[in-house]
Amino acid sequence: MPEVRLVGPNGEQVGIVPIAKALELARESDLDLVEVAPTARPPVAKLMDYGKFKYESAMKAREARKNQAHTVIKEIKLRPKIDPHDYETKKGHVVRFLKAGDKVKVTIMFRGREQSRPELGFRLLQRLADDVEELGFVESRPKQDGRNMIMVLGPHKKKTARGQESETTV
Repeated sequence: MPEVRLVGPNGEQVGIVPIAKALELARESDLDLVEVAPTARPPVAKLMDYGKFKYESAMKAREARKNQAHTVIKEIKLRPKIDPHDYETKKGHVVRFLKAGDKVKVTIMFRGREQSRPELGFRLLQRLADDVEELGFVESRPKQDGRNMIMVLGPHKKKTARGQESETTV
């Protein structure tokens, strides 16, 4: 006769009982008989309200997703021969993104003969990294990728503006 190790609704050990007896106990207490460890010898079954269990586990998963950090990567595109005012504008965008806690992918596009002077792009990226040093750090060094040079900046791990908002609303 097949038997199961039965665990009560409050986690107490009932003992090893036949399956028919376990089902009868479940019916009497208006609970479900749920197999929790099928590979154990004998298998472990628990008396519980399965609907309530499913609901609570779904709520825990939802809460865990809510507290997850969402990484957003914003992209800024530059050219090596950028005007000083345009550079300041683009730098302002980078500063805004880093303050919001987002990563920034800075792309320098080379056209025509500019491709033979990658050091101009490298210096521009270096300058940008130095200008926003207090807000973010260089996550990936500048590297050439065909006609483009790419660098990724990440925000420092301080409290970001989004992190502070969620703390005050709790």
